[in-house]
Amino acid sequence: MTLHRVLLIGGTGVFGARLARHLAAFDGLDLILTSRDAGKAEALARSVGRGEGTRVSGARLDHRQGLAARLAEIAPWLVIDASGPFQGAGYDVPRAALDAGAHVVDLADARDYIAGYGAALDDLARARGRVALAGASSTPALSAAAVIALTEGWRRIDSVDIAITPGGRSEVGAAVIAAILTYAGRPISVWRDGELQQTTGWLDGRAAAMPRLRTQRVAAVETVDAQSLGPALGVTSRVAFYAGLESSIEQSGLTALALLRRAGLVGRLDGLIPLLLAARRLTRITTSERGGMLVAVSGLDEAGAPRHARWSLLAEQGHGPQVPTLATAAAVRAIRAGQLAPGARSAAGALTLGRIEAEMTPYAISTTIETAAHGPAVFQQVLGAAAFAGLPEPLKAFHRSDGDPVWQGRASVEGGRSPVARLVRWVIGLPRPGADVPVTVSVEREASGGGGEEIWTRTFGGTRFSSRLRRDADGKLVERFGPLTFRLGLAASEGRISLPVLDAQLWGVPLPSLLRPRCEAVERADEEGRFRFDVTLTLPVFGLLVRYAGWLKPKPAKARGAL
Repeated sequence: MTLHRVLLIGGTGVFGARLARHLAAFDGLDLILTSRDAGKAEALARSVGRGEGTRVSGARLDHRQGLAARLAEIAPWLVIDASGPFQGAGYDVPRAALDAGAHVVDLADARDYIAGYGAALDDLARARGRVALAGASSTPALSAAAVIALTEGWRRIDSVDIAITPGGRSEVGAAVIAAILTYAGRPISVWRDGELQQTTGWLDGRAAAMPRLRTQRVAAVETVDAQSLGPALGVTSRVAFYAGLESSIEQSGLTALALLRRAGLVGRLDGLIPLLLAARRLTRITTSERGGMLVAVSGLDEAGAPRHARWSLLAEQGHGPQVPTLATAAAVRAIRAGQLAPGARSAAGALTLGRIEAEMTPYAISTTIETAAHGPAVFQQVLGAAAFAGLPEPLKAFHRSDGDPVWQGRASVEGGRSPVARLVRWVIGLPRPGADVPVTVSVEREASGGGGEEIWTRTFGGTRFSSRLRRDADGKLVERFGPLTFRLGLAASEGRISLPVLDAQLWGVPLPSLLRPRCEAVERADEEGRFRFDVTLTLPVFGLLVRYAGWLKPKPAKARGAL
């Protein structure tokens, strides 16, 4: 049997040691585990099981010093880099591996590193006839594989939401914390409204209902998925990647650090790594060994019907830290079988979901796929089929369940000048006054309860505010803006929609008519076939709160690219 020599850099780290044990069970490998401490590498090599014909040994190697000479001495068939963190790293390791005639795979999750990988190394990899993959980990390899599997054949992808919530007792190394601290409180990329925008790392958060796990708070993290999956798959609205910590103390602590950094009160956070590692010894006491991953998508399926689908992973018995290693293991098998073409690229799209899931067999890791068709949209439900069918085409296109999720146009905004009006606008997040303001409206439709809820996010200039709409038990339209909830008398007449306020609540407490905000909202089509809106909100005694009026058209979809 011909042995394939695999050199594992960082083989004694949190993920490297787990990958080492997994690869040692393969047949026909000459696996060399490395560490800057030769004793640790040799001890790990002695402790792992072995597949048929496989040899495992340990060696000292510091990839920051004399790497080219060591590679020439070892002559590996494949080099795996599990050292991390990859944020701010260059390409010295994969370049040296390719120069030595080896294939190369890494577990990187750093956006900039992965984004520049192909441009920096593809010519060299092709000249050597070798495969070089970056990001053969939970992101982007596994996340992209799940999205591709869920949306195969779909006509349109509207949104992609990815979340990872590791078990609180999972082993975490300094490299993982260092990676998180590089972007906490700093701008990170997100695919929003069908284009690349920015949000703040570890502050842009939401509650995530993780299947077979509890609902918990997650926050935006920096990955390459936003800038790669969005344009590559032609996602019309959103690609977002979130992570959450099971310990609410840890989650809140990182949020506080992110807030301090965004405010400019702290700079580098590297010095806190030992303290944070020590603190985990206490916070992890109240947590579990169960973690998960969720990939949820929405769009139009192969038949053009609105559909939601999600792939979820549950890791138990402390096996969650194995997940980031599985795509690399799948890549080793694929390269050995000659199933990957030479060249350097991101691992996103290089490996199928089935290949990666096959590596889960030895562990307490299970996955599930669920799909749901979307029923009539909220306005369709409230108005009824006949009234909805009689609307002008621009209004139907905006409100129906298969409508374009992102609309753009221009608007004018007028604001009340009283201090109370200014305060209420600030609390709710309503737009600032301005003329000919660019406006974007995105509509997210959730599949639950016969059409579920809709989330409308309006962006006027740089101001974003959202509301949630649903049909109540009495068949009325309910819209919630932060602490304010309105029940609206939605009606269609003479080609227009009107939305008068029937009653209102503040933090769930009904407001008497004397304190109830008034709303005059009209939607119509103009002579140019555009969606027209005119919304006026007034306060008792204090008068005008805000008025915004303008037009919208569907945002043109971008052509799909390539991963």
